[in-house]
Amino acid sequence: MTEETTTLTEQVPPPVREWPAHDLTGTEFDPVLADLMREGPLTRIRLPHGEGWAWLATRYEDVKLITNDPRFSRTEVTRRQVTRLAPNFAPRPGSLAWADQPDHNRLRKPVAGAFTVGAMKRLRPRAQQILDELLDGVLRDGPPADLVERVLEPFPITVVSEVMGVPAEDREQVHAWTRQIISTSGGSEAADRAKNGMYGWIRDTIRARAHSTDEDVYALLGAAVGRGEISEEEAVGLAGPLQIGGEAVTHNCGQMLFLLLTRPELRERMREPQARGRVLDELLRYIPHRTSVGLARIALEDVELHGHRIGAGDPVYVSYLAANRDPDVFPDPDRIDPDRDPNPHVAFGNGAHYCTGAVLARLQTELLVDTVLERLPGLRLAVPADQVVWRRKTMIRGPQTLPVTW
Repeated sequence: MTEETTTLTEQVPPPVREWPAHDLTGTEFDPVLADLMREGPLTRIRLPHGEGWAWLATRYEDVKLITNDPRFSRTEVTRRQVTRLAPNFAPRPGSLAWADQPDHNRLRKPVAGAFTVGAMKRLRPRAQQILDELLDGVLRDGPPADLVERVLEPFPITVVSEVMGVPAEDREQVHAWTRQIISTSGGSEAADRAKNGMYGWIRDTIRARAHSTDEDVYALLGAAVGRGEISEEEAVGLAGPLQIGGEAVTHNCGQMLFLLLTRPELRERMREPQARGRVLDELLRYIPHRTSVGLARIALEDVELHGHRIGAGDPVYVSYLAANRDPDVFPDPDRIDPDRDPNPHVAFGNGAHYCTGAVLARLQTELLVDTVLERLPGLRLAVPADQVVWRRKTMIRGPQTLPVTW
């Protein structure tokens, strides 16, 4: 801990605040989270499901500290019930999300080669071809079109499926499972059915690819199981979250394009090749890409932070959304500043649990935004901005449809 974040006098714990899962429209920042940020750097929350309450850290430096500190464990969460957003909680052995070191590095190693910068450079021409074919169909059919249905959904799921090694005939079923898993509608029974279906399919696929010499993820996992580096159960747990990853790209890009189509000055900046990277980074920082918070950690020992004692066994959440709006790091954080530099956002996470597919997600985001704007001249919303329908009862926010014309 740094000297500034510790004190010898323990403060009275903050009150426990209820944090319901509001269905927010547009790119509105969660008002509950905004209140919690104003209340203090460390607050306490109760989410719709699970048991008890949890600490919540919202300041940038605290988020980075907690996500890098081995005194806060993800694995320990799997042994108990904690307050959470998701209605269903069934962590699987092998999931990187719940692994602490050194297991995390052992599990990540078999698939790391599929997500390197070099692998993404090799993938880029094929990804561009997939995207161009989708936009060829949009242009052929003419306006109007729903960008989510025609481009934003099929592109990431096709690219992720190719990286993973999903046969073409199975992709629609896999996509249906992933949609249900990240939804909060349907309750735990629907989520259970989707998880059981998808993870059963993943197990069969890994077994079938055990002797493959291909370089897709399922072949790499099959080979790693065959060499005894990881168990089959761990391989299945590893693959699931990677397979779901395309959903985030769909909805993040939906939010980005909505902002670009409703803020002409941002779209003009995207026309400047040298500015595109900065604009995309600023949009990644700004968009509220998820509802509430993600996965908890458990304090393995007493930790003092901002005068509060986080007791051993206490659950702790961090908010990357809040960290990306910390005014001490991002001046005027509620404004989209296309010239923000530096921009050390944590949209892809931090520490050991930094997103495994971050390079792939960035590649898809760049291609999607650039290609859509370039190939659909005069692109604009086909309905008033306040009539765009946004997703409901989901952990990943974004437009349900994005009707456009050109």
